[in-house]
Amino acid sequence: MSFIAIDELKLSYGDNNVLKNISLNIEEGELVTLLGPSGCGKSTLLRVLAGLEVFQEGELYLDGEEISNLPSKDRNVGFVFQSYALFPNMTVYENIAFGLTIKKLPKTEINQKVMAVLRLVNLEDKADYYPDQLSGGQQQRISLARSLVTEPKVLLLDEPLSALDAKIRKQLQMDIRKLQKQLGITMIFVTHDQEEAMILSDRVIVMNEGKIVQQATPQELYAQPKTHFVASFIGNYNILTSEQLKQLHPAFTGKSGKHSYAIRSETIQIKPIHGENVLSFPAHLDDYTVLGSTIRCYYTAGTLKLTVDVLNSEINISELAKTTDLYIHHDHIVPIDM
Repeated sequence: MSFIAIDELKLSYGDNNVLKNISLNIEEGELVTLLGPSGCGKSTLLRVLAGLEVFQEGELYLDGEEISNLPSKDRNVGFVFQSYALFPNMTVYENIAFGLTIKKLPKTEINQKVMAVLRLVNLEDKADYYPDQLSGGQQQRISLARSLVTEPKVLLLDEPLSALDAKIRKQLQMDIRKLQKQLGITMIFVTHDQEEAMILSDRVIVMNEGKIVQQATPQELYAQPKTHFVASFIGNYNILTSEQLKQLHPAFTGKSGKHSYAIRSETIQIKPIHGENVLSFPAHLDDYTVLGSTIRCYYTAGTLKLTVDVLNSEINISELAKTTDLYIHHDHIVPIDM
């Protein structure tokens, strides 16, 4: 059995079905991200694992033990909230030590554990500070340290970086990933930020309307979305029907059945691609946006609107012709379920 096993889990609030037949296995030492739009059920699933929500049907196992009816305090699960939830009248040291004090551990052992985890998050010099003396990023590190100090079997993180500015957020993403690898701890991270999920995860679980719609490694998920929802939620895809692709290139032949096709914006080329199975068609440049290392170009091809990403280093903006041919290799046209 997997380290965390969820089987046919259902949770409803009256007539509102929040989680619908969720089945999921997570291995020990994995960092898994629950990704999806607001209201998809990802935070509710996290709270179920923590014992903060009661579900109506299904089974939940942690490290081989059935924990469905086990109180939250007995699950040995750490939880990092979106808000830092630090005690404002306690120092950093006291905040981190709180859970150990409740367990009535010896003071020497508490001190060893608190200082060790402060070193882990690079804040040992802030032990005597109060939360309001710290930056948002530092407060979130303390929140993380407070959860880690009790040595939980699994650490749950509910959008913990959403209140931080972009630069601090990116740094903490790397810090969390480094920390997880260093400790080998199982982590489940909730976010609605696709880039964050890609950076952090061993595996991404995409949720929508209370269901798991796809689970894969970041690379697999990005390159091979299975449904229209996943393709529209992950990355910057052009999603076209068979009929629309035939408008671009009459020789296009796709899969039989009800399919759309997803084409990543960076796989459409403005320079010729040589070889077989290449679709080419004329297009008109409507506009472009500079996104740092990438130039995002907006084209019209016939009646269709297409987005094309070009590396800034590969072309000068002045070289972008108003009318040009675009090229797609057939291998980059990914069939997806409607």
